[in-house]
Amino acid sequence: MKSLKTRLIRLLANPATIAVVAAIGVSAAVFSLTSCGEKAFAAVEKTKIVFIAGKKSHPSGQHEFNAGAILLARALNEQSSLPVEVKVVHNGWPGDESVFEGAKAIVIYSDGNASHPANGNEAKIEAMLAKGVGIMCMHYAVEVPKGEQGERFKKWIGGHYESGYSTNPHWTADVEIKEGHPISRGVPGFSANDEWYYNMRFADPKTAEDIVTGVPTREKINRYIHWTPDGEKGLGKRQTMMWAVERPDGGRGIGFTGGHWHRNWAIDDFRKLVLNAILWTAKVEVPEGGVVSQPVTEAQLNENLDPKDKMEHVALPSKADLTQPAAENVEFRWPGKK
Repeated sequence: MKSLKTRLIRLLANPATIAVVAAIGVSAAVFSLTSCGEKAFAAVEKTKIVFIAGKKSHPSGQHEFNAGAILLARALNEQSSLPVEVKVVHNGWPGDESVFEGAKAIVIYSDGNASHPANGNEAKIEAMLAKGVGIMCMHYAVEVPKGEQGERFKKWIGGHYESGYSTNPHWTADVEIKEGHPISRGVPGFSANDEWYYNMRFADPKTAEDIVTGVPTREKINRYIHWTPDGEKGLGKRQTMMWAVERPDGGRGIGFTGGHWHRNWAIDDFRKLVLNAILWTAKVEVPEGGVVSQPVTEAQLNENLDPKDKMEHVALPSKADLTQPAAENVEFRWPGKK
């Protein structure tokens, strides 16, 4: 027995034996840490968001749905450090609808009315929303005809743009954000020139909460497009440009009327506002300081633009955008008006 004990002591004291034991210990430790790390990583499940970017539309630099969606998706996927995964579908409704599997929110940035991606897909959207999926519509995508489609949008996002009632001038808004709402985090307010639609047709009684507002005036409007009596009555009065609703099915909805000019995605607070809103729609906690993203460069603004007959270079936003001369008054006009 003494001889065996002596041999064991000598064996354990051997440097080669110590090295082997140490290696085994380190390997076990690494395996344990790696295993735990993988479990921890797997536990942080990413929230899936599907972005539907519309087909090419207006002149270059305007309604750049595909390029804008890419910028916003890049900010969330690569820069925010948040557990989200944004999938971008280009040029309208996806041919492969499996992209929606597991999605917590849908964001539609596209033309509206007859070109709206929702057309013909209402039942599919309704089925997703019934499960609590959020939906956000941006710019022209908030416009649908009154009647059956309008009533749907009142349920989905709380309201919509109604031709002949709502209006869409280009004007400089000194934006105010609703204090205390998660979408406002890190966004003190800003000024931006856009085709800010206003005078929405909301559900009655109103279910939506005003998130972004501004006051249009004759002096601030630099272009009239579809001008309505109700739009004129709204001059000098606070108007809603982003609204949010908590639906009875447990999902959330948002309408945002800005997003005409592609250059505005380079305005940090403009971009942060929309990124915050996307998270809120998907029920992801908005960080206290809002979504962090890197500044958008002029080169990045000019990436992924839709091919148009006449391509325009998109410059960064400037003070000149905010001080454009007032447009001359126009007669009331909108599609279908006799």
